[in-house]
Amino acid sequence: MLGSMETRAFGANGAAVPAFGQGTWRMEADDRAGCVAALQRGLDAGLTHVDTAEMYGSGEVEEIVAEAIEGRRDEVFLVSKVLPNHATRSGVERAAEASLRRLRTDRLDCYLLHWPGAHPLEETIAGFEALRAAGKVRSWGVSNFDVGELDRALGIAGPGRIACNQVLYHLEERGIEHRVAPWCRAHGVALVAYSPFGAGAFPAARSAGGQVLARIAAAHEGATPRQVALRFLVRAEGTFAIPKAARAEHAADNARAFALRLDAAEIDEIDRAFPRGKAPRRLPVV
Repeated sequence: MLGSMETRAFGANGAAVPAFGQGTWRMEADDRAGCVAALQRGLDAGLTHVDTAEMYGSGEVEEIVAEAIEGRRDEVFLVSKVLPNHATRSGVERAAEASLRRLRTDRLDCYLLHWPGAHPLEETIAGFEALRAAGKVRSWGVSNFDVGELDRALGIAGPGRIACNQVLYHLEERGIEHRVAPWCRAHGVALVAYSPFGAGAFPAARSAGGQVLARIAAAHEGATPRQVALRFLVRAEGTFAIPKAARAEHAADNARAFALRLDAAEIDEIDRAFPRGKAPRRLPVV
């Protein structure tokens, strides 16, 4: 392992989960063998929180994940997501069974509703709870939920049931810090940052913000601007980040963020370079 793996309690699940994990969005468009190697290198380096979804490549990415974790399932905190149009009570259960077949496993560590949809949330949660009672998912959560939707889910499920809320969160999109992140902290719900590098739009090296990241990285031997960004995003307890890496060297680079620590002055400098701005009217989603 490249460094000591930092774990945190994962919301209502209570499991000890690495602060940094591995996302797999759009992995179907990358070289399959390279993706498998990247995921395996990530596991070797402590990135054992692996996130996927039935939507990704219409199930193809779950099959890539299955290949990567074969023989190592017990090492992995495995998360997948159900599409909103499948999220009736019976639809949730059918979708989960299909994901389990593609992932070649008998359980998920957490199962998420990918975004709010048209089906009644009561049905979705009933499906989640049936899966949990059957031992097919160990916990469940949501993704792309704003505060009003979180309030509804909490009112239906009761406290201690929602394990996490997975949201878009990166240096240039910090809107969730206004309402969503405080709500999650107040209710013991893990906050998971997807696309923490900005979905292909990481700050350019010559930009003012990019220069701040480079300067702080240079003050930490061997650190990179991306590692600095990851460490900043998980500065609050109960927050996690799942960067995607389609190449093994990138997965290893992400894992080195475990060893990086930013002091208060560095955090303040990043905060000024990438201000969170005003509270958004709508939760940002990609």
